[in-house]
Amino acid sequence: MFREAIERHDMDAVEALLSDDVVFRSPVAHTPYPGKPITNAILRAVTEVFEDFRYVRQLQDGREEAYVFEATVDGLELTGVDFLTLDEEGKIIDFMVMTRPLKASQALAARMAERFPQIQQAAQQG
Repeated sequence: MFREAIERHDMDAVEALLSDDVVFRSPVAHTPYPGKPITNAILRAVTEVFEDFRYVRQLQDGREEAYVFEATVDGLELTGVDFLTLDEEGKIIDFMVMTRPLKASQALAARMAERFPQIQQAAQQG
């Protein structure tokens, strides 16, 4: 369900899959981001940063899911994994992203930092 929403670029459907209490764990920030508004704003922003985004593998174990992806950021190839934990209702309660290699992850961090004021504003309005 999550993968299909992302692949359709249906961010409203992605938002509907987020629990109100979701926690987003960024690959480039130490502190987790709690709550649906900030998680939704981050996910919407990252869709603007990633180029040629595609999922290449999916793993599932009960309410734990992992989605391996590839994308380009500033001309650098990036590989990452979205780790999702779902609650009893199938809503995402924990969303952790890990990326590699370092140079591409640093480019991702820089692009997201540029957008962070808008991310925060969108989260406050959300």
